[in-house]
Amino acid sequence: MPDLIPFDEITHLFTDFEHTAWRLETQRGYATDRVSPNWARFQNGATFDYDPASPWHAGIRKQTEAGKRIGRVRIVDDPPTEGQRFLLATGLGNVAAGEDIRNLWRADAIRLDLPDFDFWLFDSRTVVKFVIDEHDVTVGVHVLEDAESVVRACQARDAAVHFAVPTSQFQGQVPSAR
Repeated sequence: MPDLIPFDEITHLFTDFEHTAWRLETQRGYATDRVSPNWARFQNGATFDYDPASPWHAGIRKQTEAGKRIGRVRIVDDPPTEGQRFLLATGLGNVAAGEDIRNLWRADAIRLDLPDFDFWLFDSRTVVKFVIDEHDVTVGVHVLEDAESVVRACQARDAAVHFAVPTSQFQGQVPSAR
């Protein structure tokens, strides 16, 4: 396995990719979400939309307007955890910015034999595999470009996207927790 490197060392990939950036999200929650200013807003019932002041939204918009595709599939428990409900709510802003976010029930992900770790796949040739600790903190990533890792990531992407449901439609399948 390649060296573990800080996530900050791969952020250039989000502007350097040529065609597609795609992520599989498998966690039940993320520490970064719980310290985000949006966490309190979410807990107070706020709705989220495209925010041109958000660097992530601006980046998505810029890349998709240039003809690139950004997407992800989020694995969701039944019932969803609070962290997953947060992602469902805030993801609508990413979708409005141009990102294709879909959701898949965890039981379906297990049936499809999807990986149990998070990763980004850039241009079907570079895999950025997350290492996340027991407190939901990303401790670093491994950058993988070997054929086996890339092919497995592409297969996981294709299966996940095929069976996943767009966020706006998926929200209707999730009972309200409030």
